[in-house]
Amino acid sequence: MVGHVEWVDFVRLDRYPPRGGLEQAEQEKAQAGGGAVVAAATLAELGAEVDFFCALGDDVNGHTACEQLTRRGVRVQVAWRDTPTRYVFTMLDAGGERTIVTVGERLRPYGDDDLEWERLERADGVYVTAGDAGAAHRARAARVLVATPRLCEQLADDAPAIDAVVFSSSDEHEVRWAESLAGQTRLMFATEGADGGRWWGESEGRWPAVAPPGEPRDTYGCGDSFAAGLTFGLAQGQPPGDAAAVGARCGAEMLTRVGAP
Repeated sequence: MVGHVEWVDFVRLDRYPPRGGLEQAEQEKAQAGGGAVVAAATLAELGAEVDFFCALGDDVNGHTACEQLTRRGVRVQVAWRDTPTRYVFTMLDAGGERTIVTVGERLRPYGDDDLEWERLERADGVYVTAGDAGAAHRARAARVLVATPRLCEQLADDAPAIDAVVFSSSDEHEVRWAESLAGQTRLMFATEGADGGRWWGESEGRWPAVAPPGEPRDTYGCGDSFAAGLTFGLAQGQPPGDAAAVGARCGAEMLTRVGAP
C-alpha cells in the first residue's frame, strides 16, 4: 500500500439533521480510516504480507493509527509530519449510507521520504491512493500497480504506467479523473454497486455483484475493499474477471461491518 491515513469518528443517527437543526447520534467507534487503511487491512485479512507507505501527523491520532495498523499485521512505513493527522467525521444513517466530513490536509508520502522503498521491488502488487509523482514511480517497481483515479490530481503529466485503475461509475469526479489516466492504464475497472461492474482496455468484460454474508450495516469502505481484493487477485496473476470477483467478495463482506474494517 502507498497512500493516506485519516482518524475517523463514526456516529449513527436515524436521519440527517436539517440546516440549523439538532439530531441525537450514537457513537459507533473511532479509529484509523481512509481508503488506504481499509485496503491495507483487507489485504492483511486476505493473507498478504503488507507494507504500508504513508505520512502521518506527529500527534496522538497519528501514533494511535500506526499502532492500530501494526496490531492488524501491517508493516507501517511512516513519514512523520508536523501537520496534524487528518480528522474525519462520518455519519451513518439507518439505511447504512455514510456521509463524510473531512477536516485538515490529506497527508501523503513523497518519493524522497526516508522509507524502505526498496521493498516495493519485491512486491507482487501495490495499490496507490495518495502520493507525489516520486512515490508513484517508486510504486511502479512492483509487478502489478493498481491506482485510484484520485491520484491524477497529484501526478499532473508525470504518471507511471498503471496496470489497473479502479473507480466508481456513479462518482462523476472519479469518472473524470479515471478518463485522464486512461492513456497510461492497461485496464479500467468501473464498479456499479449492486450491478457488479465492468472492465475494459486490453480485454473487457463484466463481473456480477456478490450478496453480503449478513445484514448490511454501512457502505463505508466497500469500494476500497473491492480495490484491495482486485489488487490481491491481479498480484496473484489471476485474469481480470477472477480478480474482480475477489474484490466483489471483499466489498460485500465490508458492507456488513461498521466502519470497515
